[in-house]
Amino acid sequence: MSTMKINDHCELFQGAEYQEQFEKKKEFERPWPEEKVKEVSDWTKTEEYKELNFARQNIKINPAKACQPLGAVFCASGFEGSMPFVQGAQGCVAYFRSHLSRHFKEPFAAISTSMTEDAAVFGGLNNMLEGLENAYALYHPKMLAVSTTCMAEVIGDDLNAYIKTAREKGAIPNDLPVPFAHTPSFVGSHIVGYDNMLKGILKDLSAGQKKEPNGRVNIIPGFDTYTGNYHELKRLMAIMGIAFTLLSDVSDTFDSPNTGEYKLYPGGTPLSEAKDAVNALGTIALQKYSTVKTLEYIRKEWDRKAFTATPIGIRNTDIFFEELSKLTGKPIPAAIETERGRAVDAMVDSHPYVHGKRFAMVGDPDMLLGMISLIMEMGGRPVHIVCTNGDKHFEADAAELLASSPFGADGKVYAGKDMWHLRSLLFTEPVDLLVGNSYAKFLVADTGTPLIRVGFPLFDRHHLHRQPIIGYQGALNLVTMIVNKVLDEMDRKTMHSASFDVIR
Repeated sequence: MSTMKINDHCELFQGAEYQEQFEKKKEFERPWPEEKVKEVSDWTKTEEYKELNFARQNIKINPAKACQPLGAVFCASGFEGSMPFVQGAQGCVAYFRSHLSRHFKEPFAAISTSMTEDAAVFGGLNNMLEGLENAYALYHPKMLAVSTTCMAEVIGDDLNAYIKTAREKGAIPNDLPVPFAHTPSFVGSHIVGYDNMLKGILKDLSAGQKKEPNGRVNIIPGFDTYTGNYHELKRLMAIMGIAFTLLSDVSDTFDSPNTGEYKLYPGGTPLSEAKDAVNALGTIALQKYSTVKTLEYIRKEWDRKAFTATPIGIRNTDIFFEELSKLTGKPIPAAIETERGRAVDAMVDSHPYVHGKRFAMVGDPDMLLGMISLIMEMGGRPVHIVCTNGDKHFEADAAELLASSPFGADGKVYAGKDMWHLRSLLFTEPVDLLVGNSYAKFLVADTGTPLIRVGFPLFDRHHLHRQPIIGYQGALNLVTMIVNKVLDEMDRKTMHSASFDVIR
C-alpha cells in the first residue's frame, strides 16, 4: 500500500464502517431514545441545572489544573544537568513526561523509582536507594531533584532520611546536589508543586553561599510554559543592560534546536549561578501564585528583596520595568519605550472590534490576572473568570482588579470551580469569546463560543508556546490573537451576506 493513501484519523473515522461502529457503540452504551437524550441535554443548559451544578461540593468535572509533581518535574528540568527524580509509580511519571512533551512537542526525560504494591506495604526506601544509584550511574546528572507522588506521600516516605541513607551507603556521592520536595498529588496543583520544588532547590544550592551582593537580579518565571517568554525576557534584559539569573530556565530544555544530535541536558540555569542567587540585589517573580513559599523563603532566609511583577498587558509591563529600574538603578531605555508605543498603537487600531465584547476565561491564577488586565485595556469585558486552583487570595486580587476599571463591572470570579461549571455559565449567560487551554475546546463544541488559546496545556495547536505573551511584544501578540479571532468570527457569520468585507 502506498503511504500516500493512508488516511489521517480525522478522515479515517468518517468512513462508513467506522460510523456504523460508532452507532452500535451508542446503542450499547446509551440505550435511550434520541428524544430523551436531547431532553436531558437541553436541561443541562438551563438555570435550574446551573444551580444544581454549582451546589456540588465533593467532585470536580474537567478541572483546569494538573497535580503537584508535574509542576515539580517542570521546575527541576530548568537547571543545568538536572534530572527530575520522582519517588512514585512509573505510570505517574509517564503522564508528566507525555503531558509536557505534547505541549512543547519536545522529548523530555524524567526518572521514576517504579514503586509498586510491595513499596506501598513496606515503604519506598529500597526503591529510592536503587533508583538514585542507577540514575547517577546511567545518566551522570549534575543534580537529582526529588519529588513525590500520591503513593509515597500516603505511606509517609521521608525523603530527607532516604537521601541521607543513600549517601551513607554510597549510592550517590556526598557532593551531588539532591534537593527534594514533598509534592502530594491529592492536594494543591502544578503551581504549588513548582513552588515547593523551587524552594527545595534554592535551599539546597544556597546553603553556605551567602556573601556580598553580586550586583545581579534574580528572575523567577514561575510555572510558565511559554518558551517564547524566556527568550523575550533575555532579550529585554540585554536591552536594559542588567546582569540577571533566570531561576529555572526551561527555554532550551523545551525549545532546543534540531542539530541532529540528542542532548539529555540541554540548557538550564547554571548551578554556579543558582548557588550565587542568594547574593543577588533582589528577586522578581513573574508569577505570584506559583512562588508563594519561594519568595517567603528568600525574604526570610536570604534577607533580600523579593516581589512579584507579572508583565502581561501594558499596565503590568509598565510596573515590571519601573520596579526593575528601581531595583538596579538602570534607566528604562528608549528602545523599550518604542516597543511600548507600538503595542499601544496596535491596541488603538484594534480597539473598535474588541470594545464591549464579553469574555469568559479559565486557567491558572497569574495568567488570568494578566489577561483580565489586558482585556480591560482593550475595552473588553471579563465576565466569567474560572480558576480551579485559585483560592480566596486570588479571588480578592481578581475582584480588586475588576473594580479598577468600568469594563470589569460585570466580572465574577469563580475560584475552585471547574470547566463544567463554566459550561453552565456559557449557556445561561453567553459571552462573545472564551480564553483557555486546549481542553476548553470541548466547551466550544458544546456552546459554540469561539476560543482564544492561552495557557497550559496547548496540545491541539502548534508553536503557540514559542510566541511570547509577556512584555510589550507579548501584549502585541495577544492583541493580534484576540482581534483576529473577532474578525474570523465576523467573517464566518457574514460569509454569505453583503457585509463580507475584505477591509476591516
